[in-house]
Order: sequence, then structure tokens, then C-alpha cells
Amino acid sequence: MRSLQARLSVGLLGVLLVGGLIFAQAGLWLFEKGIEKYLEDNLRSQSENLLLGLARVPEGVDLIEERVLPAYQRAFSGYYFQITLPDTQLRSRSLWDAQLPQLTAPGLSRATGPEGQQLILLRADYRRLGMALSITVAQDYSPIRDSFARLRHWGLAFGVVLLLLVLGLQRLIVTRALRPLEAARAQLAQLQQGQRSQLQVNVPLELEPLVTQINHLHAHTEDSLKKARTALGNLGHALKTPLAVLLSQANGPRLDRDPSLRRALLEQLEHLQTRLDKELTRARLAGDALPGTPLDCAVELPGLFATLRAIHGEHLQLEWHLPPGLILPWDREDLLELLGNLLDNACKWADSQVLLTVTSDAQGYRLCVDDDGPGIPEDAREQVLGRGERLDERTEGHGLGLGIVKDIVEACHGRLCLSESHMGGLRASVCLPRRGASSTFQEQGR
Repeated sequence: MRSLQARLSVGLLGVLLVGGLIFAQAGLWLFEKGIEKYLEDNLRSQSENLLLGLARVPEGVDLIEERVLPAYQRAFSGYYFQITLPDTQLRSRSLWDAQLPQLTAPGLSRATGPEGQQLILLRADYRRLGMALSITVAQDYSPIRDSFARLRHWGLAFGVVLLLLVLGLQRLIVTRALRPLEAARAQLAQLQQGQRSQLQVNVPLELEPLVTQINHLHAHTEDSLKKARTALGNLGHALKTPLAVLLSQANGPRLDRDPSLRRALLEQLEHLQTRLDKELTRARLAGDALPGTPLDCAVELPGLFATLRAIHGEHLQLEWHLPPGLILPWDREDLLELLGNLLDNACKWADSQVLLTVTSDAQGYRLCVDDDGPGIPEDAREQVLGRGERLDERTEGHGLGLGIVKDIVEACHGRLCLSESHMGGLRASVCLPRRGASSTFQEQGR
């Protein structure tokens, strides 16, 4: 069970059930014992009244009528007595022809009486008028038992209602107590999407160390990434200058007498420069390591398309279709590199039109670049994606640019595929998952 609220609810439910059952059982037992003690005291009082009502008469020993309660006079009233003397036995009229069970020892007991009544009996031994005698008084406790059963049922219903109320109150309290965690989770999602730079530290004391450490880790990681990017940029500039010098020397007049050496040097230097550009771009990717600054399409795309028009000429019709106010929650530099390479390749191969389409759904975002150029044969698309080679060496495109695009897409846990465009040329589709759903998105894409 991974939910804290579920754990607390189940734990409280278990405690309430066990505690409630113990409390109810103890309460019922104490209540029953209290009733039993009350009945015993009442029966003992009646027994003593009967004892005081005994008197000698010419026939022997008899009971004075004034000492007998009216309930003992009605047949099967539920109140009975039986007085055992050495030579005779006196019984209440309520017994009619029945007799009470013979109890072997003084004390309280239960038995079935006339008409199937459930009796509670008390036998007490006395000595009066110079003789030993025993008095047994009984009372039908069926009405009390029935009332006790009704009380138990009502108590159970009340206990269930009380349990539900306590659980509802507990859920409300736990929800309010866990609200800072939910707020922290929402802030983490915003942090991941680049909508905030750090978490709020105005949290409960128990969460403050965690939030502080997350902010510290985020700031440290962001600072390290910035330093790494700066160092890579400096390294790139430092290496490109010697490469440019070597390329200039290789193209110089000193190697005119050895064309094969010049060709070999130029080939290796160009290969080295291409590989250096690719590796520097790969190492510079942010991917999912940090959200960085997200790409605001409404702000960034006009400048990107203006640059492409300036490079490739005004004869191309460049358009883009996307939802209003769309912000892509990945690093701005990575996405500009990705879109720049895809659109640059499309512009190099297009006849007159290039279209960028961006859509979003619950799974993620889909970026499609279509052109109306010659396209790529289906059997050659995997070759382009797998090796980053150019199918037509006379025109730059579909080479290193697609390799960089593929690196960026993989760093963002997305997918890149090539297909035929509805415009007649090539469609390059990039599917990027929403942050936090990368693993599920990759599994679905396999």
C-alpha cells in the first residue's frame, strides 16, 4: 500500500474496530453485571420481607398476607417465591400448580420457570421462629433480556454510525495534513516543466529539510550544467581555431605538388570537424536532466522562421500551425536545435513549401515538419536515421542535422520517424512525452 492516506485510514480503522469491540464488549459485560446486581439486591430485599412476614398460627407457621406483594397473587405474573420449612412448604399463588426448581445451595442462578419464562432465582437460608428455613424468590427477566438485546442492537448501529463519522473526520484531517505534500508535488511538476526555479520553503517543519535539499540540489545541478556547457563551448572554440588553421594549410600552395596528401588531409580534417561538432552538440544536450528554460513557441518561432527565410530565400512558403499559447516544457536551446535542423533540412529539399505542425494530447507532443520536395524512398529512411548519411552528396541535409535531432529526441525519451508527407515530400515526425511519463511513452512506442 503506497498511499500514506490509505495507510492512516486502514490503521485508524483497525484501531477503532479493535478498540470499539473491546469497549463494547466490556461495556455490555459491565452493564449486564450491573443489572444482575440490581436484581440480586431486589430479590434479597423481597426475601427478607417474606422472612419478616412469617408468623406462628394455630395450624403452625404461615405467611401474613399484608407482607405479600400483589404481584405474587397473580397467576404466572413473573414474580414467585417458595418457602421451605422443616415440615411444610409455602408457595406464592402466582406459581399456580407449578414449582420452582430446587436449588442445592444458596445464591443466584437462572432456570426456566412456568410458561417457559426465563427466571433469575435467589435462594437464601435463614433461621427464624426457632427453625431453619430457606426462601427462594424468582423473577422473570425476559423483558429485561429483550430490552438488553434491543439496547445492544441500537448500540451496534450507533457504533457503526460513529465509526463512519470518525473515519470521515479522520479523512478530512489527514487530507488537510497532507495538503502541503500535494502542494510540494505540484511545485515539483512545475519545477520539472520549467515553470518555476525553486520550491517554496514556506512548508511545515517536517518538510522544510526536504524542500531545502531539493532546492539546493536543483541549483547545484543547474549551475553544473551551465558550467559544463560553457566549458564545452570554450573547448569547441579552442579546437575549431587549430582545425581552421590546418584546413588553410592543407589548401595552401605547399601541397600543390602532392594532391593525394592534400586530399587525405582534407578528408581527415573534415571528418574530425564533423565528429567534433556532433559530439559537442550531444554533450551540450540537457534532455531530462534539467527542465531549463521552456520554449515559448509564440516568442521563438517567428525569429527562427525569419532566419530560415533569410538563409534559403523568400521563394519558400514557410508556415506553422500550433495551439495558441503553446509552451514546450523542454530546454529551449535543445528544441531550437531540433526544430532548426528539421526545418533547415526541409528548406534545402523543398520546392516551394515547408509546414511545421505541433499538436498535443494526454500522452505528449507531436512535432511534424512537412515539405513538398522529392522525399526519401521508404527503403532508405532507416539508413538516414541509422547512420546520419546523405543520400545526395550534392545537397546538404538529412545528414549530421538528423543525427543531432535524433540525439536530442533520445535525450528527451521521445521518438523520431520519417514518412511520406501529404505535401508529396518528406515528413519528419518527433513525438515527445510529457515530463514524468517518459518510461510509459517509450514502452508504448516499442
